[in-house]
Amino acid sequence: MDNRTLEPIRLPERLPLLIVVSGPSGVGKDAALKQMQELNYPFHFLVTNTTRPKRANETEGVDYYFISKEQFAKMEREGEFLEHAVVYGYEYGNSRSQVRKALARGQDVIMRIDVQGATTVKRLAPEAVFIFLLPPTMEALEARLRRRRTEPEEYLQIRLHAARLEMNEAEKFDYVIVNEDDALDDTAESIFAIIQAERLRAKPRRVNL
Repeated sequence: MDNRTLEPIRLPERLPLLIVVSGPSGVGKDAALKQMQELNYPFHFLVTNTTRPKRANETEGVDYYFISKEQFAKMEREGEFLEHAVVYGYEYGNSRSQVRKALARGQDVIMRIDVQGATTVKRLAPEAVFIFLLPPTMEALEARLRRRRTEPEEYLQIRLHAARLEMNEAEKFDYVIVNEDDALDDTAESIFAIIQAERLRAKPRRVNL
């Protein structure tokens, strides 16, 4: 009988991830993450603060925290935001403390932000995982924006122009996913597959905020 003591194998340390999902307006960031929530993926989905008016299909505290300009300014003065930006005339900001608390609990954090905000987070937390969503075509992106029916033609054209510029930034991200029409399940599964692969890294990412 072999009585030798088995030597334990040292496995890489399991560290929580910060996952940043970005892309142009209308590409489907909100829809993709909402799909992940409905599929019960076990992540902390960061809720963004915004001064933008709530749309008919949105829920307070789930899609966004809809706050006044005065509230936003107070949070900004107090250094509450990990990143904040003005996008199409409205302010958006993500809570630094919300991210820190979730990471401290060992939870992977997913945040969806515009391309400008993702650039800021990349500077502050380069060890985060950066995912860029692309539309299959510009025509598909325009159709998605038109289906919203939330703004006049002038602003829609501004969004389309900005989208063309933002898509040039995709190569600066770690991963790129094409969010096809009527394929939210596939997009959600692709994001999850990226996270699973990141957990298998020999040298885990360590996020410091």
